[in-house]
Order: sequence, then C-alpha cells, then structure tokens
Amino acid sequence: MTELLYQIDSYLAEFDATVVAVDAVIGRVALDHSAFYPGGGGQPGDLGTLALTQTFEVSETSKVLWAVTQMKKEGDVVWHHLSPLPPFPAREGGSGSPLLPGVGWGVRCVLDWSRRYALMRTHTAVHILCGVVWRDYGAQVTGGNMDPLQGRMDFEFATLRGELVGEIEAKCNVEIAAARDVRVKILPRDEAFRIPDLIRTKINLLPEGIKEVRTVEIVGLDLQADGGTHVANTREVGRIRVTDYKSKGAINKRIYIEIV
Repeated sequence: MTELLYQIDSYLAEFDATVVAVDAVIGRVALDHSAFYPGGGGQPGDLGTLALTQTFEVSETSKVLWAVTQMKKEGDVVWHHLSPLPPFPAREGGSGSPLLPGVGWGVRCVLDWSRRYALMRTHTAVHILCGVVWRDYGAQVTGGNMDPLQGRMDFEFATLRGELVGEIEAKCNVEIAAARDVRVKILPRDEAFRIPDLIRTKINLLPEGIKEVRTVEIVGLDLQADGGTHVANTREVGRIRVTDYKSKGAINKRIYIEIV
C-alpha cells in the first residue's frame, strides 16, 4: 500500500520515496509513500517530476528525469504514470520502450507546486462556498468540479437569482477575511459519523467498510468529510468571485467561481 503523505501535510512539495511496484505495460510506478494527490472529490491529480536519488551501473537510467503525467489510486496503491523527459538516452537494442525506475530504487519526487497550491486555494474556496450555502440556506451539494483557481458547485436550490448569488459571494469573502484556520483530522469511522451533517453531498460518496474518515474543518464555518488538499487558513484563498450561475434541473442550480 502507499502511505498518503498529502493527507497530513498539504504543503509537502518534495520528498524521497522507494519504488515498490512497476507496471511496464502502462508505464507507471507505485511508491512506498507519496505526496502526489491522485485526484478525487472534484480535485484533479497532481503533476510533477521524479528522478533517481542513487547511481546504478545502468548509467543511462540514472540520468533520466521523468514527468509525472497522471495519477491513479487503485485500492491501497497510488500509481504514478511517468513520461521520460529529454535528454532521454536510447535503450539498448533499439526497442524504444521507455525505461522505468526499478523496484527498490530510491527516487526524488517534486510536485508542480504552483499548480498544487492553486488547487489547494480552490478546494478551500469550494468548502467556504459549501459552508455558507449550508449554514444560511440549508442546501445540499449535488455535484462539483474544479481546476486551478476556478470551479463549479451544484446545489439543491429550487430557485437561484442574481441577488442571491451576489449575497452568497459577499458572505464567502467575509469568511475569507475572517482568517479562519483550516484543520485536518483522520478519525475512526464510528467517531466521524457521530459528527452532525458530516456528509454535505446529496449522495454519500464514502466507500462502505472504510475504517477511518478524513475530515476538513474550517473553524467556525464548515466541517465535512473530504480527501483533498487545502490551505491552512482561509486568508490564503484570496478572493472568491462568482462568474456565472445556471439552472441544471428543477432543484439543481450550478454556481461558477474563480479565485482572484
């Protein structure tokens, strides 16, 4: 299994790890631990680079720097899809198949930090939006997605007018200015599910049988189950601007935001 470093420290941008599995067909490796977020909950997976931390007799491999192009979590294992960056030496025999780190090899991993931090700000902004809408209007989340510094959330509103959208935007920015701390905890399942309104989505997305639940709390505003990465304080978000809103059904309304 892969130890998920990002669950405890969202600010970890570089780390050393050991390769524990290689999938040469797809071109990916699994590490003993990783700070790369594999994606989920509307947040895209991280990107970055991977390089060897030791020199091997196979000198051509020891010079390779790989781009981490995609992440995928399968069960308890996080797979890092790799693409070698130039200059990439030709493999002996001319097979053309990309070299990959071997099992047991040490690697240095570096996240694309500007992209990760933008996603952290965006994800916390989305939670601020959810917290305000739940607290003041009692509307559940029916869907959502995000990219760096922009996102959209769907809520169970019967009607949504421009005046209300403006009111929601202003309230969100008040919460940002309040400089609320953001706290992450990993709790036993029974303890977590004793928290009122832990699940804000219309459908409970937590898998059956999980033993622990990760929670993200914006102190004084919002507390819910979540697996993504966040900033440590709401003041890091910047400012939320609602760019559009649409009706996506009888009781499903979509709000688009960007972070400025």
